[in-house]
Amino acid sequence: MATVFYEHDANPAALKGKVIAILGYGSQGHAQAQNLRDSGYNVVVGLDPKRPSAQLAKADGLLVVSPAEAAERADWIQILTPDETQGDFYESAVKPALRPGKILGVSHGFSIHFKTIVPPKDVDVVMIAPKSPGHLLRRIYTEGRGVPSLLAIHQDASGRAREYALCYAHGIGSTRAGVLQTTFKEETESDLFGEQAVLCGGLTSLIKKGFETLVEAGYQPEVAYFECLHEMKLIVDLIYEGGLARMRDSISNTAEYGDLTRGPQVVPDSTRTAMKEILARIQDGSFAREWIDENKKGGRNFAALRESEKRHSIEEVGTRLRAMMSWLPKEAKKSGSTQKPEAKVVNA
Repeated sequence: MATVFYEHDANPAALKGKVIAILGYGSQGHAQAQNLRDSGYNVVVGLDPKRPSAQLAKADGLLVVSPAEAAERADWIQILTPDETQGDFYESAVKPALRPGKILGVSHGFSIHFKTIVPPKDVDVVMIAPKSPGHLLRRIYTEGRGVPSLLAIHQDASGRAREYALCYAHGIGSTRAGVLQTTFKEETESDLFGEQAVLCGGLTSLIKKGFETLVEAGYQPEVAYFECLHEMKLIVDLIYEGGLARMRDSISNTAEYGDLTRGPQVVPDSTRTAMKEILARIQDGSFAREWIDENKKGGRNFAALRESEKRHSIEEVGTRLRAMMSWLPKEAKKSGSTQKPEAKVVNA
């Protein structure tokens, strides 16, 4: 069973009087900074003043300085910038400010686990990883509740790393829900696997192949879109609320029988072989090296893949159909219309 910490396990005074620097103001950055500020902690945001997000942070009432200055001022330095550039960012803005007694924090273990960041031995290195997108972390906090987080300790130079980490988790509201203890290795590798094999890669491939199968068989693309993409949220919401059992309790007997008899045909046991290969490439660092190398080369292959996906017919059909959905936010109706965050979204 996992070790889970709650409100009574945290010492909210552990970080009082200390300066917490949030480097990045994307999905996680804006939420963590505001939650900590509202919990009574001294927060400074480190951003290039030319970035639009710097003006947004100022409008939210936060002190904004350059990343290097924020790191220099801070006792706790929380890096919430993209995985692929985090190593270089650390070398230029963070490393010169690290001294004994400081705390280096992250919300995803990629850079520490794959050693694109190698911190000095005399600082605490911890991870608090909220298990939700930042906007939800912020909204739930303002409602007096919290979202769960993962906690991991990479280095405990002070002997108080867990105490500090639980205090930080308390500050963003996660001890209200529960903070699960893990390791940098477990969080990083399981997170990458989930994204690639199930949550993003597996799901989008399944949706597209279902859509293509119906369209190729002569069914209207609009009908295929509703059946294979639109209704996915309805099913996932049921699973989110009560697991697979709740979903099966909520659908028709016909749907449940089809689920139990045809699902294993579409995703057979042989899928595990591919999943094991994906996991092995994560575990041995091959994926991390591939991703970092892709960005060092300018990300041309990534850009080409992204553009190809935008041209898939499911996107054109979806844009047209979502225009009919009055309940959707205007900016969500067009494919690819959302702005990429500065920080990673955990298991969105």
